[in-house]
Amino acid sequence: MIKQMEDQFVTTFTAKDGRFVRLRPATIQDAENIVTSVESIINEGTYLQKEQARTVDEEREFIQNMQQSHNMYAVVELDGVARGIARVIRGELKMKHHTGMFRTWLYEDAQGIGIGKHLMNYTLDWCRVHKLHKLCLTVFSTNDVAVKLYEKVGFVIEGIQREQALIHSQYVDEIWMAYFFHKDGVRT
Repeated sequence: MIKQMEDQFVTTFTAKDGRFVRLRPATIQDAENIVTSVESIINEGTYLQKEQARTVDEEREFIQNMQQSHNMYAVVELDGVARGIARVIRGELKMKHHTGMFRTWLYEDAQGIGIGKHLMNYTLDWCRVHKLHKLCLTVFSTNDVAVKLYEKVGFVIEGIQREQALIHSQYVDEIWMAYFFHKDGVRT
């Protein structure tokens, strides 16, 4: 159950492995855990589209900018530690403010235990409250788990950029996907 308090969404649940999970807005106190986790994921070099983590100070500034811009920056808190994030950055131009770009990652110990579905529901609920019409994302074609999750919650493929990335010496397609929030109640 997601609880909204003054533009702040918080939800808690038990993961499949029995651990306590809390999804909540990021705070500057999360910066160090976020940076540490991102560094580890970058070193793996598979799905995170980043070559270098921000410094802790840069991450703090980024979190503050996300809050001031009324964007979503949520933390996956697992056993009291930030072990993943989800964020939605709204279109900056007035003509694109009805859209958002979604990014997410989960640290290794937070994967495969049912967090992804909860995180997607959290994100989609945030978008509905903030009256987005369209949520966009990109995902590598080799990330089968993510592609299936996105399709299951209602994302559709809008396009494919062939051989867009070189991961572990293999060219990989990048899939562009979108979720549409319809006013007629078909998908809300």
